[in-house]
Amino acid sequence: MHHWLVKSEPEAYSWAMLVKDRRTAWTGVRNFQARNNLRAMEKGDRVFFYHSVSEKQVVGIARVDREQYPDPTATEGDWVAVDLAPVKASEKPVTLDCIKADRSLKDIHLLKQSRLSVISVSPEHFRRILQLGETKAP
Repeated sequence: MHHWLVKSEPEAYSWAMLVKDRRTAWTGVRNFQARNNLRAMEKGDRVFFYHSVSEKQVVGIARVDREQYPDPTATEGDWVAVDLAPVKASEKPVTLDCIKADRSLKDIHLLKQSRLSVISVSPEHFRRILQLGETKAP
């Protein structure tokens, strides 16, 4: 199993919306590296849901419910989407400041590739963020 982090502005699509919808197509990614990360996702992979811009925090854990398929919102190019389903909310949100302050997370891609909307997360980093969020592994 691989681990990932996806970012969404809570004003555009929030964790609460994903929970209400019970599943969503993760569309609109127009960065080649982020697209390649979507292509690498496998059904069942765990995904941190990160509220970007206004909140900057991990708020929940989703799973890949459907692997890559052509992005229906793309009018040109070779863009893909995946479907995500909520698994559980973080017991406690894990803020970007908390992640930056934790020495064991100094190499996390979230800090090294801060503008990327779909990021791989190592198993060690995934476990540490779960700990910081006081959340049991799903």
